Amino acid sequence: MPRDAAPTADRPPRADTATLEGELEGYRRELTGFCYRMLGSGSEAEDAVQETMVRAWRNLDRFEGRSALRSWLYRIANNVCIDMLRGPQRRARPMDLSPAGTVDSPLGAPVGEHAWVQPIADARVVPPDADPAAQAEARASIRLAFVAALQHLPPKQRAVLILREVLCWQASEVAELLDTTVASVNSALQRARAGLAASEVAGGDGVPDPVVPDAEAEALVARYVDAFERYDVTMLVSLLHEDAVMSMPPFPLWVQGAEEIGKFYVGPGMHCEGSRVIRIAANGLSGFASYRIDPAGGHAPWGLHLIEVDGDRVVAQHSFIGPELFAEFGLPPHLDPAA
Repeated sequence: MPRDAAPTADRPPRADTATLEGELEGYRRELTGFCYRMLGSGSEAEDAVQETMVRAWRNLDRFEGRSALRSWLYRIANNVCIDMLRGPQRRARPMDLSPAGTVDSPLGAPVGEHAWVQPIADARVVPPDADPAAQAEARASIRLAFVAALQHLPPKQRAVLILREVLCWQASEVAELLDTTVASVNSALQRARAGLAASEVAGGDGVPDPVVPDAEAEALVARYVDAFERYDVTMLVSLLHEDAVMSMPPFPLWVQGAEEIGKFYVGPGMHCEGSRVIRIAANGLSGFASYRIDPAGGHAPWGLHLIEVDGDRVVAQHSFIGPELFAEFGLPPHLDPAA
């Protein structure tokens, strides 16, 4: 946003510019969460929020305090997302598109980023100063399965469900934002809930259960990450549920079963041996960024891996392959050789 623009009819005096800019920026995290749930992509959510801020700045003369700044920004953000969702493609997970393959199946040609639900760092969505219950609910509402299920809904139903069920807006507030009636909002919410139930999302017809940090689960993830870095495939497999799944966008192949995942690690995935890792938290899950051995020296970025735990076993490893994701997570572009 321009910091030294001269005062005009659509901008405040210079003395108020920093204050207003601070107020707008104060909504960036929650707007990012809204846009991510709508779009299913961290990078697109960032673009949408930036466009929202630009539009807000350019149209301050239309605001005039007739509604709360927060509601006004959400109106703009929703319109931006609707514009971005006009294409026919909806984002999905590999397991939403095809049956499980085997270690002998071809990886398949990489499919463009636009096809997949992409990860987002918890820090970009989860408010650090909120109480633990609110943080747990925020993490639940960005789980990959839930975000993927949202993509099945038409944009209006998607927006209504996010605003009503995730952000807990009143039906009258949503109606005002969408320029519709309370009856229309309630009807859209019912259809959205039915759509989620048909997608078999955890939680039935609403948001999944809150994701509460669990010391035992975190300890299990730590053991899994350690086994990966040491490339102890026997240990990795022992920590997996017998029906665990592993996916790896942009490749369409996904595999199911601890034995099959073990075969993958000693087969097509054997180049992961010798990797170094950095822990991350994304989509309400713990995980790690992996850096493969770089023939030129050190380690080069390879993929982001999110680990899903149920009880005392790992039930899923959601891997997102591509160095372009590392910058979004503030990760280093290369790791120098260990001293």
